[in-house]
Order: sequence, then structure tokens, then C-alpha cells
Amino acid sequence: MARLIHQYSCTGYVFIFLFLSAIMHTVSPVTHYSVPEEMEEGSVVANLAIDLGLDVKTLNNRKMRVDLVGNKKYIDINKDTGELFMQERIDRELLCPLKTTTTCFLRLDATIENPIRMFNIEVEITDINDNAPHFRRGTMHLDISESSPVGERFSLNNAADPDVGTNSVNNYHLSSSEHFSIEIQTGRDGTKFADLILKKALDREQQAVHNLILTAVDGGVPTRTGTASIIVRVLDVNDNAPSFDKDKYIIDVMENSPIGSLVIQLNATDLDEGSNSDIIYSYSLYTSERTQEVFNLNPENGEIRVKEMINYEDFKLYDMEVIASDKGPNSLTGQSTLTIQVADMNDNHPEISIKSFQSPIKENIELDTVIAVVSVSDKDSGDNGVVDLHIPDNMPFKLRESSDNYYELVVSEPLDRERVPEYDITFTVTDRGSPPLSDNETMTLELLDVNDNVPKFPQSFYTIRVEENNAPGALLSSPTAFDPDLHENQYLVYFILEREIANTSMSMLFSINPENGNLYALKTFDYEIEKEFLFHIEARDSGSPPLSSNVTVHIIIVDQNDNAPVIVSPWRAHGSVVEEKIPRSTDKGSLVSKVIALDTDSVHNSRITYQFLQVTDATLFSLDQYNGEIRTMRMFSYRDPRHQRLVVVAKDNGQPALSATVTIKLSTVETAVKTYSDMTEVPLEYDIFSDLNLYLVIGLGSVSFLLLITILVTIVIKCQKPKPSKAAPPCRNSVISEGNSTIADSTLVSNDAYWYSMFLAETRKGKMVVRQPVPKGSRYIVSSLPRGTGLTDTSGSAASTLQVW
Repeated sequence: MARLIHQYSCTGYVFIFLFLSAIMHTVSPVTHYSVPEEMEEGSVVANLAIDLGLDVKTLNNRKMRVDLVGNKKYIDINKDTGELFMQERIDRELLCPLKTTTTCFLRLDATIENPIRMFNIEVEITDINDNAPHFRRGTMHLDISESSPVGERFSLNNAADPDVGTNSVNNYHLSSSEHFSIEIQTGRDGTKFADLILKKALDREQQAVHNLILTAVDGGVPTRTGTASIIVRVLDVNDNAPSFDKDKYIIDVMENSPIGSLVIQLNATDLDEGSNSDIIYSYSLYTSERTQEVFNLNPENGEIRVKEMINYEDFKLYDMEVIASDKGPNSLTGQSTLTIQVADMNDNHPEISIKSFQSPIKENIELDTVIAVVSVSDKDSGDNGVVDLHIPDNMPFKLRESSDNYYELVVSEPLDRERVPEYDITFTVTDRGSPPLSDNETMTLELLDVNDNVPKFPQSFYTIRVEENNAPGALLSSPTAFDPDLHENQYLVYFILEREIANTSMSMLFSINPENGNLYALKTFDYEIEKEFLFHIEARDSGSPPLSSNVTVHIIIVDQNDNAPVIVSPWRAHGSVVEEKIPRSTDKGSLVSKVIALDTDSVHNSRITYQFLQVTDATLFSLDQYNGEIRTMRMFSYRDPRHQRLVVVAKDNGQPALSATVTIKLSTVETAVKTYSDMTEVPLEYDIFSDLNLYLVIGLGSVSFLLLITILVTIVIKCQKPKPSKAAPPCRNSVISEGNSTIADSTLVSNDAYWYSMFLAETRKGKMVVRQPVPKGSRYIVSSLPRGTGLTDTSGSAASTLQVW
């Protein structure tokens, strides 16, 4: 603006100066030149001197000069040549900024002195296309509603061009756009401007902003252009409903998820903007109340979170419909359906149900018999709901799957109640979850007894020792059997199997309690008569049918020291005093007499030892304690009494010991009778020698005959008796009584070398000494005379014999 004012001031000054010059001096007509703007400095405009008819040579002297009206001197004169030249570039648009006309003049005053003359010079500055069109605003912003109709017009700012005429703005061009075009208008002053025309409906959601380029083109040669940006912002209209990312969602949620855990965050978008795109989420009426109780929907951000504990077994699926509403004046909505699938968690233990159970059962039940039906279940699903049923190993049962989740418990091995009376069968069910869960239930299966076991005795053979002289009815033993069965199958009854021994029934000798098996003796046993018994006891149960077994019982009668020794030698007719005569000339060590005692007891009870109770002279006689021999320890002297009294006691080895005594009165005689010797000959008194030989022959014949008869009778009896299971060994010093035998009442059968020495007996006519060695280990019979016959002499005595087996 200041520049324009300055230009107007300069122009006024020129006019005033010309006006004064015209008054004061003579003014030449106006000389007119025309030059284009932007001529270079020094360019010649015209030869003013020639055009004015001035002498070029006088120009210096006459001080010719050109004055510029204004502050700048664009044109000057060369005083040497008289040419006008460009002293400064001229910008027509600066010199003539107002476009009121298409012409622009630069008026000059040329003055010369001597005489003073003034010339008016008018230089027309012609326009060249040195300026491009330009817009006062490089960017134009337009807000157009997307609901604007097609064809609506929008005014644009026109472009300016300081050039004039054809060099000014001639046309406008719009960048390519399917929605917009321009229409050029010409104003009354010839100014051209463009209007923006909407040729296609706008959609903000497709394109919210349109960037256009408006180009202004002038008419110069070459043409110049200027551009401006047009930014069209499409104003939103609530014409779009909110839209979810998906129309349908399928979501997996683990059961027992923590309350408040995020299930999903829904995202609905609205292509509109502003309040038209602000969205609120809500459940539709199609969403059940139960679903809304379990899941919470945040209306602001669309988050769905767990509100209550989720249980797969209650609901496996939850269906819901969520609505998204915008906040536009006329609210639009969109919806989406959600299916929430509850993923099963292994949180339920498998269950066992006993549908049927048979107990008790018989122990002889057949194999493959069904004794129980079991069902299993699990509320979980998938592997969590797949279950396996097991029973403990090493049981006589097995599981057999009958149908889906049903199992039969069957017998797989024979049962034995006596071995295992009952079974605690634990059913264990385990699912296949991770980690697996399990449950168990235990049944007690009781077995009923079957009579399948025979009674059993602890021993197969009983040896019972019974002391003789027992009291009748005494308890001998209790050979009790055991039956592992139960109840009546276990109740045992005991019997003695009948057997006769020597025409005597066992039931007459022994009794057994049928309930407890106690064995009793019915009589008093005498070892010297009966030494052993062999029979069987049977135990029978009360089952149906009954089962039984038997055991062998061997009764051994144990000897008691109930028999005192009996002195059989030297023989005494009566009383206990024996008178013997011995030559006074008997040598030292000679056998005076031999005491022989017999004991019908056995073993140690029959072992007899001898000792003096009384002796007249202890230095004269000695007594062998084992064989009873009385020998002289020295020869008789004249000082020794003629009569010697010896009291000998024979004592057995029993507890308490029993004994017998004999008194021997020895009388020394002065005769030729020899003493006993150790030789094998038998010395006798001279007057009985022939009779004794006869008696010996008769006695030996009788004994041989009776021995033969005894052997034959024994063989017959043995053949009639049943053979015992085990023969009793022969007893040492056993006494066998034969009532009808002609052999003496007391017959000693022995294999003891103790009886090896001799047997001394008395005969009807005198004394006999038998001295004969017996082989070691041999058995022999020594027969003696009957005891207590009461005879005063030996006239009727039978001869004593010694038999060797």
C-alpha cells in the first residue's frame, strides 16, 4: 500500500511540473515511445535528439537532461549520442499496480538550456507474461456434508495474475476426481473464477477427505500457471450402523474360571464419526437371564467377563446376542451372536455304583459266575469323562465289560474258604484326565463253607505211653483232629475202630469221648501181662455227606517197679534161711554160693544188685554185687567160727527200689567134699550121683517136649491174630506166664549177659551146681521151681533147667 501511495505521489509531482513548465516556457508536443517491461539496463529506447531535431553536438553544452517524475529514474539520455536508454529495469506491475486499464505510461520531461526548452516524453510500458497466476490462499478448505445432493455448487477463491490482457488468468483446471468438477465464471471486470460442482454423491465412510488441485492458467505465450490445494472434508451423517468384527463368535471358556476373568472383548465399529460412532453394548432380549447372570457385559468397551462360577456339568453352552448402538440423533444398531462353549475341566471324580452284589456265596461256586454288576460314570467329558475300572491283582476275580460303562465281576479262579474266608474287593475307577482323578469302593465278599475238607490229625501216628497199674478211667491222651470247615462241617465225632486182641474188643479196654477225642483207659493194665496195643481212631465230621479220616494209636504199657525181686537161688524150702555146708579146707577165691534173684519187671526195674546186710566175718567172704557170687577172701583158720551167718539183700533199680533177702548159714565141715570150682564138671555127693543123672535126663526131655508144644501153640495164636502195624520189640527180662506148662511157674527169658554164670538149684537128694558159659547176645530160659509150695523137703521138686536159644 505504501508503494502504491508513493507511486501516486510521484505521478502527481510530474503533472505539476509539466503544468508549470507549460506556463513558464514553451512546451513541445508529447513524444511517444513504447517499450516492453523488463528491458535490460542500457537498452536503447530511441534517439531523442534526432526525434526532437536537436544538434547532438550541442547537447553537452546546452545541458540536456531527462527528469523522471517519481523516485526512480528508469530512463536517461546519452548526451553524446542523444539516445534514450534504460537505466533500470522496469516492472510494469510495480510501476502500474492498479489494473484499471491495460496501458501503463512512464512520462518524462526532457530539458535543454540556451535557450531553455522542455520536451514531454511518454513511454508506454507494454506488458509481457512475466507473472504466473497465483491464489491468495494456497490451500482452500471446504466442509461438505455427505448428504449434499449431486450438482450442488461451491465457490472457490479465484487466482490473481498481475499481468494484463491475455497474459492474465485465462482458465482453470481441476485435478481428476469422480466426485467433483469445476465451472468457470467471468466477472463483469473480466476476472475469471471457478465454482466447484458435486457430480457424485459423497460417502464419508468410503472417503472422508478429498484432496483436489485447482490450476489457474493465463493466456500468455508461453502460458503460466498457478495452483491451489482444495481439501474437501466430508461431513458425517449418521448413515452407518455399528458393525461387529464377526457376525457370530464361538468362544471356549474353561469351567471354574475365576470370577472376573475376561471371556472376550467385543469390538463393534461405526463408520460414522463423532457421536455417530460412539457405541454402547447391551444384551438383546434373546439372551437368557441365566446367561446374563453368569456373564457380565461392559456397555462401554464390550468386555464380557465371568460373573459367576461356571460349571460344565450344569451348562455346556451359553448363547447370547449382543447389540451395539451408536449415539447418533437417530441411533443405529448392529448385533452379533455369541456361543460360549464351556471347556470341561477334570473337576469331577468318577463315580461307582454297585447295581447288584451277591454275598455270601458258596466256596465251590462255578467259574465265570457273575457275583456283582458295577456301573461307572464321570460327569466330565472327553478324556476327563473316560474311565477305567480296576480291582486289585492276585484276586480270583476278573472284570468283564458287559455294556457301556457296565462291568460284571466274575469268578476267575477256584475259591477256598479255608484259605481265604472273605475278600475285601476294592473297585477303583480312574478317569483319563490330566491329572487323573479316581474313586474307589470296597465290597466284602463272604464265602459260605462247603464240606470239602476231611478232618486232619496233627500226627499220622500216635505213640502213647501208659504206666501200668493205671486207674480205670484215666485220661490217656487227646488225639484231636482239626477240620477247617465251619459249623456242622467242622463238628467232629470220634470213634475207636473195633478190633479184637486175644478175643478182647478194643471198646472194652479203651473209651473215647466222641466230642473232644479224649482217650480213656477202661481197665488197669499190667505190664507183665500186656505190653502194647495197636488200634485206629476215626474222626468224622457232621457234614453232608460226612467226611472222615483215621489215625493209628500205639499204646505202650510202661513198666512200674511193682514186683519185688524173687530169690530163686539158693533154693529155700520155706522161710528165708538157707543152710549150706562148706569144707573147711576151701581155698581162697572159691565159690561158696551164688545168690540169684529174679524180677518180673523190665529194664532198669529188673536190674538187681547184691550186697551183704550182715556178715559174721567181713574179711572171710566177698559178694559180687552184680552176679551174686559169694567167694572166700582167704582160707579158713582154726580161729574162725564153724558157723557163719550171711544175710544177702537183692535190690532192684526201681524208684523206689524193692528188695528181697536171703540168709545163708554156712557150716564148715571136716569132710572130703570138695569146694565149688570154676571147671565145667559137675561134682555131686557120692551117694546121689546115679539118681541125679536120671533126673537130669528126664527133666531135659520134659522141657524139650514142653518147649515144642509152646512153640506150636504160639504159632497157632499168631496166625489167628491180625498182624499189628508195628511189632513191639522184645523186652529185656520179660516174664511170660504159661498156666498149663509143666515148666516152673517163673520162666526168665533174657538176652542179658548178666545171667551168664550159673543156676543153683536144690534137688530132692542134694545140691547141683551147673556152671556153663553162655555166648554173648544169646537168649536163654531159666526155669525155677514154684514158689511157696510149702514143701519141707525136696522130694517132690521138679528139676530146674537152663535152656539156651
